[in-house]
Amino acid sequence: MTKKILISGASVAGPSLAYWLHRYGFTATVVERAPGLRGGGFAVDFRGDVHLRVLREMELLDEVRRRQTNMGDQVVVDGRGRQLAKLPSAFMSGDVEIERDELSRLLYDRTQEHTEYLFGDSIASMTESADGVHVCFEHAEPRTFDLVLGADGLHSNVRALAFGPESRFIRHLGYYVAAFDIPNFLDLDHTGLMYNEPGLGASMGSAGGKTDGGFIFPSEPLEYDRRDLGQQKQLVADRCAGAGWEVPRLLEAMWAAPEMYFDSISQVRMPHFQRGRVALVGDAGYGATLGGLGTGTAMVGAYVLAGELALARGDHRVAFPRYEELMRDYAAGCQKLAEGAGPFLAPPTKFRIWHRNQMYRLLSWRRLAGIFDKLTTKAARNITLPDYRPAPRSAAPREPA
Repeated sequence: MTKKILISGASVAGPSLAYWLHRYGFTATVVERAPGLRGGGFAVDFRGDVHLRVLREMELLDEVRRRQTNMGDQVVVDGRGRQLAKLPSAFMSGDVEIERDELSRLLYDRTQEHTEYLFGDSIASMTESADGVHVCFEHAEPRTFDLVLGADGLHSNVRALAFGPESRFIRHLGYYVAAFDIPNFLDLDHTGLMYNEPGLGASMGSAGGKTDGGFIFPSEPLEYDRRDLGQQKQLVADRCAGAGWEVPRLLEAMWAAPEMYFDSISQVRMPHFQRGRVALVGDAGYGATLGGLGTGTAMVGAYVLAGELALARGDHRVAFPRYEELMRDYAAGCQKLAEGAGPFLAPPTKFRIWHRNQMYRLLSWRRLAGIFDKLTTKAARNITLPDYRPAPRSAAPREPA
């Protein structure tokens, strides 16, 4: 049975869903508010056998490895650039790391021939009936789909339309983060640098032919226009004014950057991430801005949701509850990692900066790597993935759990 499915969001989770849905015989349309694929942002990493299995089954693992950043160690420096501590590359880069925009392009290239992409558009309203979901777009003509899947990030439009305002589901963790492309003015080579003053983290890193800069700082929730790049840059500049090290040059590069990622470090907490004919995937349903293995979790979620729809022959009443059952504890475990990201990257006092640096200087390299593995890879692999092969559409549908 061919089902028409609308996916909102064309970053990573959305095209991943489109890949799997096509493989199982569904027809997918992806709508994306941006005029094209989004650039910039953080590099993303994959950790452990679960993440790597999904990439392998998508026939992406070899390509991701060819394009990996090969980022080396992260060096903590003082205001004069002197090394205070060093963190192993696995801390930031996992088993394999790739720039987010390159991964997004790979997924788009794998799906564009069989998936309709509507760039520069968004869902204006959704009306669910017994036969489907009638969708009105901001620009395209209205259509009716069998299902709508929200893969549109922390500030999900689909979640707002189907479940209510994001204030009900977003938990602010007390920090903001900014990331942007910069010139390689320190001639870094597959190395990252981290600098701290109380309540401020500044960083830069160069790998894979690209150099990134970033800031992280504590703040109560800020009011700003997410489409106003200049306003966001001014917020960052005001917070970082007067800081030492290379912060002035980082701010100059930020003002010159054509794009910048800026958002709060937050988590999505929902009692359910499926309702009726609508389900949420990735950051839209169980995301964390930073440190929560978000990209890997999103791609695992896409694998599970599409597979369950295939096993249920498109019956969302069976597939959606099973998808949530499989993903809930896994996603929650990954989210927990994000709670310590802000205080670790931007300690609030001089003592906490010193204490963090001392801890990593005194621990042995092997023990340090083991701690990071326990904190991250253990969470990333904490799910038993069903095998949806072969020919999932021929399988008998499961009864609801």
